[in-house]
Amino acid sequence: MTGKVMIVDDEPHITRNLEKVIPWEMLGLEVAATAKNGREALEALQGGEIDLLLCDIRMPVMDGMTLVKTIRDAGMDLDIIMLSGYQDFSYTRTAIQYGVQDYILKPIPYDELTGVIARVMSQRRARQRQQQDERVRMNAVLDLANEKVLFDVLKDYTDVSHNHWLVAEDEHELSGRSYLLLVLDMDAGAEEAKDWREWNDKERKLWNFAVANVLRESLRRSGMRHAVIQMRDGEWCVLAAMKEGYRFDRGETSQWIEKLLEEIRKHVKLSLHAGVWGDLVDMKGLSTAYKRVHRSMQLDPEAERIRFFTGETLLQNVSHEVLWSSSERILEALKRGHAQDVNEEMKLLSSRLQSLGTPELGRIKPVLHYFALHLMREMKEMQLLGKEQEEALWRKLDRRISAKDLLSVIRQTADAGLAGSSDKKKHSERTIAEAKAYLDRNLYRDIGVEEAATRVGLSTSYFSLLFKQTYGETFIEYVTRQRMEKAKQLLENTSKSVAQISKEVGYSERRYFTKVFMKYTGENPTDFRARLQQPG
Repeated sequence: MTGKVMIVDDEPHITRNLEKVIPWEMLGLEVAATAKNGREALEALQGGEIDLLLCDIRMPVMDGMTLVKTIRDAGMDLDIIMLSGYQDFSYTRTAIQYGVQDYILKPIPYDELTGVIARVMSQRRARQRQQQDERVRMNAVLDLANEKVLFDVLKDYTDVSHNHWLVAEDEHELSGRSYLLLVLDMDAGAEEAKDWREWNDKERKLWNFAVANVLRESLRRSGMRHAVIQMRDGEWCVLAAMKEGYRFDRGETSQWIEKLLEEIRKHVKLSLHAGVWGDLVDMKGLSTAYKRVHRSMQLDPEAERIRFFTGETLLQNVSHEVLWSSSERILEALKRGHAQDVNEEMKLLSSRLQSLGTPELGRIKPVLHYFALHLMREMKEMQLLGKEQEEALWRKLDRRISAKDLLSVIRQTADAGLAGSSDKKKHSERTIAEAKAYLDRNLYRDIGVEEAATRVGLSTSYFSLLFKQTYGETFIEYVTRQRMEKAKQLLENTSKSVAQISKEVGYSERRYFTKVFMKYTGENPTDFRARLQQPG
């Protein structure tokens, strides 16, 4: 990319010579503007970016030093080489104070000036590359951090607005962000999923990890800011942050999603189904949009691999909607281990099915079949189904069975889940307490929810649910709060640097730590420490 140069000198012949004699093209530069004094230069600077300014000192209207001071006060990012016939060191000292890169005496030695320009621009380009690398690293840190938070947002475990202390991005940046929400799910009842059923937990984790990596790499190549969140075994939510002014286009979106699905087919040998929320959604609307897409993917009888859903989609079949709502209440009661609520909902579900005629039962059957699959996957996530129980239920679902038999499978799955949950309740309490103690001992490490869940032998989604139920806040909220409180203590009671404290509380990137700390306390770490150390 060609750099832009501005020449500011009140002597026209010097300006002409500089334009003609300096090998600008060889230096990767072009003269974009000239001016006869500082005021003209400032007006020209409003019209576009300039990388390098060659500036005389003595000029009418506004001299060079005043121009340079004004540029620096305004925070303009450009390099400056001063040209002057004055050898007085006071000029040089003032120029250095204003951040001038070099100072050339007139008459201008053009060969020397060419070398100075080459050196200054080489340093500028190296600095720009470094800043770009830092931005890429910082964006990666922010994306990973927000990805950890977004699971809880999608599950409605936490309410995160743009000014919430968990979200470490600039408020203006996040408040204007809109997401394209995509849910990718496997068909657990399909023929190609039979291998997946036979895998052990380690094999499934590796497979899930591989799918997530393929998605992230494909999205990275597209240049999109994105998050890939595994919602459960075999299901992912992809959030792509769209730039302001982006208009949702189903045709373009379908092509993009088809490329993602093809990448997964190619590298992981698996076909997934995609459900897309039919409009862009902000942070506050993510949970509702995710739940609606997740539900609609199961209630929509069409078999297209890519389907779009909106708020109206759910109203197309009221009987399906009522059945699904009942099914969700059964699942929520199972997760809480409330046997009475499960039994009452099962009775209501059975009564509803008995009141339906044969044609309606036939239409309801696919929803019942999905709920049986959904329930089994959720019980598997919560480790409430034994291997033999799971295999027996799969054998039944693989056969063509009636709606009545499907209800029996749901009942058996629920009973198995209840039996497992009553045995596991006290064990789960001990397990989460063990995880909390592990976190408290390892705050200095960048521990993710996946590591903590694996440590105590639980799936990520079930661990997140138990942690929220037990402590009233999400895993990420708890860890971040503990780290910030520890950082406050260290800032108040030790002389350790901010960089040292950042690492001691688990943040390898000091700037990211500062962002989180400012969100949490309203002050940056240096100001926080200075305020506490003020006398009186």
